[in-house]
Amino acid sequence: MDRLTPVPALGAGTQTIGSVTIAENSGVALASVAARRGQSDACGKVLKSILGDVPAVGKAILHDPEAGFWMGPDQWMIGAPMASHEDIADQLKASFGDAASITEQSGAWVVFDVTGAKMPDMCEILCNVPIRKMVAGDVQRTMIHQLGCFVIRRAADDHIRILGPRASAGTLHHALVTAAKSVA
Repeated sequence: MDRLTPVPALGAGTQTIGSVTIAENSGVALASVAARRGQSDACGKVLKSILGDVPAVGKAILHDPEAGFWMGPDQWMIGAPMASHEDIADQLKASFGDAASITEQSGAWVVFDVTGAKMPDMCEILCNVPIRKMVAGDVQRTMIHQLGCFVIRRAADDHIRILGPRASAGTLHHALVTAAKSVA
């Protein structure tokens, strides 16, 4: 069988504009978890064993190596380093069994890490999340340049992670760069 190599959505290098750095992060493996009917409790037990807790509404568990966030009722996104979790969906299927439906998401989302002192100013231009009130582990689903995205406040005060649709990676990247230039 041929050895396939995953390719980043853009392959764009890290850009620093003023005090804001925008980096495409292709090193994150993603899978969604949806509890099956009547399996919420069983699903929660497995999530606790993997993440240490079940992510609540609007929250992420920034656990290592796996992290996860709430997407909707009985639905979560789990992420981990691609190097150790390239087959994250298979790993999760083995853990959850019949308690949840697991869907590979690595190829569906582009991940951008945005850092820097002016990140909050940039974020206020991009979307309507209350970035200055958000703390580590807060997650908001929002629109960025007419794209449905997730914004996750990371542990560092100047760091957010944005997940957007991979098919629109160029558009999202353009919006990030434009906003960064406006606050530079």
